[in-house]
Amino acid sequence: MKLHAVGVVSKPKKEDVCAVAPQLLDWLQQRGIKPVPDQETTSCLGWKPGTPREEIPAQVDLIIVLGGDGTLLAIARHLGERPVPLLAVNLGSLGFLTEITLDEMYGALEDVLADRHRLDTRRMLEAEVARRGETIARYHALNDVVLHKAALARIVDFDVIIDRRFVSRIRADGLILSTPTGSTAYSLSAGGPIVLPSVAAMILTPIAPHMLTNRPLVIPDDSVVEVQAQSSAEAVYVTVDGQVGEELHSGDCVSTRKSGRVIRLVAAPRRDYFQVLRSKLRWGER
Repeated sequence: MKLHAVGVVSKPKKEDVCAVAPQLLDWLQQRGIKPVPDQETTSCLGWKPGTPREEIPAQVDLIIVLGGDGTLLAIARHLGERPVPLLAVNLGSLGFLTEITLDEMYGALEDVLADRHRLDTRRMLEAEVARRGETIARYHALNDVVLHKAALARIVDFDVIIDRRFVSRIRADGLILSTPTGSTAYSLSAGGPIVLPSVAAMILTPIAPHMLTNRPLVIPDDSVVEVQAQSSAEAVYVTVDGQVGEELHSGDCVSTRKSGRVIRLVAAPRRDYFQVLRSKLRWGER
């Protein structure tokens, strides 16, 4: 891959970034590649102010993410219709998405320059919030769309409709609509299944359901899921990738479907998805 410019986005106030970024930017410049760091990256470099994250995708051929999954989720929302490849380097603790280690970073970059790399394509979700028949908000999620109650609120009734067919009223603390990529995130902690990213599916997982018969549901990814929270007295929220969202009003409907947007991740060299699961979840260890 010919690289003219490479974006570098970093986890805010992460000490490891200040240890890694200067050498990384020098490495890029020595190869005639223009680095385009964000404001978090330049904060510890003594450079002029960095480029706002939302402006980086239009200026670069590749984005290097220094941080954890949260940092990657944040930049994913800014890609829009231009799926710039992301090389995600794990400076966090777990990191299912940022699976490339610091030791592997330069080797992975050399593979990209030599066209020896492999890209994993991940589909996103699109969620629309409708109020009195009008769309008031639209979000794109790489991991999940979550409807949930406030911390001290009572259990909420969620009416679920899939492809215009009523499914059930689910009484629970919340409801997670997840991509296969997000199946190892909040959905997993709520008892949802692990779904390989290559599977064309959407996962619906209740959070602490009142009825034990309300179990996670895996549906085709071309489905349209409409959820309406039946709660007039308690606050209910919709949260996207755990980072953005808003409070819902009584009668609001959240419709979730497959997005036209995708994320392309530079895959870790010589490591498959099951190796990632064994490493992150410590399968086989006692």
